[in-house]
Amino acid sequence: MSEPNPAARLAEPPAREPELPAPDRPGRRARRADLLAVAAAAVLVAAATAVGIYYNRPHSGVVIFVSSPPLFADWLPHVGPGSVFAVLIAVAVVLHGPALAARLPWRRALAAGYLACLAWIFSLAMVDGWSRGFAGHLTIPQEYLHEVPGITDIPRMLREFSSRILDFQPDSWTTHVSGHPPGATLVFVWLDRLGLHGGAWAATAVVLVGSLVAVAVPATVALLGRPDAARVVLPFAVLTPGAVWIGVSADGLFAGATATGLALLALSAKGFGHGRRYAVPAGLAAGVLLGFGIFLSYGLVLLGLLALAVAVLGRQWRAAALAVAAALAVVGVFAWAGFWWLDGYHLVVERYYQGVALVRPYSYWVWADLAAVVVALGPAGVAALRRGLADAFLPRPGRGLVTDPVLLLGVAALLTIVFADVSGLSKAETERIWLPFGVWLLPMTALLPRPGRRWWLAAQAATALAVNHLLLTGW
Repeated sequence: MSEPNPAARLAEPPAREPELPAPDRPGRRARRADLLAVAAAAVLVAAATAVGIYYNRPHSGVVIFVSSPPLFADWLPHVGPGSVFAVLIAVAVVLHGPALAARLPWRRALAAGYLACLAWIFSLAMVDGWSRGFAGHLTIPQEYLHEVPGITDIPRMLREFSSRILDFQPDSWTTHVSGHPPGATLVFVWLDRLGLHGGAWAATAVVLVGSLVAVAVPATVALLGRPDAARVVLPFAVLTPGAVWIGVSADGLFAGATATGLALLALSAKGFGHGRRYAVPAGLAAGVLLGFGIFLSYGLVLLGLLALAVAVLGRQWRAAALAVAAALAVVGVFAWAGFWWLDGYHLVVERYYQGVALVRPYSYWVWADLAAVVVALGPAGVAALRRGLADAFLPRPGRGLVTDPVLLLGVAALLTIVFADVSGLSKAETERIWLPFGVWLLPMTALLPRPGRRWWLAAQAATALAVNHLLLTGW
């Protein structure tokens, strides 16, 4: 038989191959789910805003005591000295942050992240100006510095602290002092004793310690075995919208101090695993910081869930034992000095219901608090949380909840927020109060797909800039 004409063969249409699913179809579905999660979060915030505005109407019969729900802030569109710098820092981190985090040696990357976070927080605070946005926040009558000049005898202050928690007595502590254990007040008393008087120094300390979040969170992820994920998380830890409140409230200091404690616990676990000498001092330092943390804010006892998660991931129970021993020593020192944590806690719950918490409705704040957290978390945080929960409860091969720090830290952080929410002991202002919990949702940003990470970073920056320029945030 003669061969077919080659020209005719070329003219024939090729055999039709069976259609295969588009390789990126699962990715498209995931991206669509991310956007739906962000849209649902936006609806939650909008609903909390609308219902809050309705409650704020005269004669509504409901008092929420927040003028711009769900955030504790006043509606005040404005620009300030920090506006241009905040935008420039945001653009620089969005454009160059991911590449630098991936390329720089790890210690240099952490140092650069800390400096960028410091600049970001300070520039956001300065949108409101030097006095209103920075130096004056901690000097108002409800704040810690109001009580500092009257504390001339620290041992006596600790012995009498619990007796002055309840309101409606001549010597009751001011709002924030009474609402927290004495450790928070002691920080500012110690600053004053060092000669660092006034609101500017106090705010500087808050920002310097609060910025440690940008180091401690990714460092913990790296120490627990996910250095690749840690490099992804670093720019998101810098541009977190929670930075708006880190710079204006002592809760930023609480977040930075306790995050550093958890990072030291992870460092101790790694040290024990490799026979390093720093394992013991790191474990003890972790316990001191975390133990002191529950004397900064009563609610920070919930960080025990995150400490347990770090211990499980680190698989070195000697580190956990050292940390527990050091934390108990801190509790013992305060008890010896005259302050028993449980007594303070029971009294502060009573004091809580002597104030606006008595009239703020639980039925509104139990879900509006979550809307406030969503704003501080930002769109990227919401999308990352969706991906994290999907991976945690529908695990992929080689990735499990108790083996991946990205998942376990995020789930533990979510549980702390849920427990704090249902307790009803934080009605409003959770955008700042729950900062020490919310920053531990940041590891899940490592789950966001590489092609869209810069867009998610830009969304984070835009959220923070919008909040800071449209609202005058409180505390």
